[in-house]
Amino acid sequence: MLRTRQGLRLLGPSDLPAVRELCGRDPVVNVFADYRARLTQLDPRWLGGEMWGYEVDGELVSACHAAANLVPVEATSDAVVAFAQRAASRPRRCATVVGPAQSVEHLWRLLEPHWKPAREVRWAQPHLQISSAPAVAPDPAVRRTEPSDVAALYPACVAMYTEEVGVSPELGGGADLYRARVAQLVAKGWSFARIENGRVVFKAEVAAASPYACQVQGVYVPPSHRGAGLAAAGMAAVVAFALRDIAPVVSLYVNEHNEAARRAYVRVGFEQTGTFSTIMF
Repeated sequence: MLRTRQGLRLLGPSDLPAVRELCGRDPVVNVFADYRARLTQLDPRWLGGEMWGYEVDGELVSACHAAANLVPVEATSDAVVAFAQRAASRPRRCATVVGPAQSVEHLWRLLEPHWKPAREVRWAQPHLQISSAPAVAPDPAVRRTEPSDVAALYPACVAMYTEEVGVSPELGGGADLYRARVAQLVAKGWSFARIENGRVVFKAEVAAASPYACQVQGVYVPPSHRGAGLAAAGMAAVVAFALRDIAPVVSLYVNEHNEAARRAYVRVGFEQTGTFSTIMF
């Protein structure tokens, strides 16, 4: 009888082609891990953590990005068990566990007894994507931001993050790091906003991109401007920019309870293609 050889190992630069092929099984859902692999070349110094691989008879069948975010990639049930065992064997380093709902839910069932209670769990986040022209007219006032816009952008980014995550990104002295992140996205040409009289009234960023897809995050309209259609028209503009200049598919995931945002995305033409879950610490 032939015996199957399987197990977890740490991936490195020589594994990049295999990781890219793995992510390519669903390049839209896996865009974050694909982006991080390409950006860092799987060098732990740049990953800020590790990339774990799960092999069966020498073939990479699953992976897990294990840094500030713990993100399973094409994770089989056996791979999830192996990833959970490795994660539980050391102090928690990640701020979130995020990815396809089935994998994240399985991971969390195994990790919860070993880690402190989660601050918040979001089980059913629709994963949406669009690959054609938006169904509503783009807001002509939405543009790529420039370095001179960071002073206006930064407060809006802090407000969005605090509202979305429940804690300020400036907590614990994180202001400089977060401001650098905002400036980095501006420099990449991945930050878009409508700014009126020095104040952001709509913004969004592309947070990850590959040759196949990009992922939008940080969509925000201040409370004083909500209900005026800025989100739908603004997102239409972001989609138009992204499809033209960044990737052939635009994706995002949204909180199930955020009905206003979900309606706006439907108006733009996004369609649900899956469900994500996020565990937040």
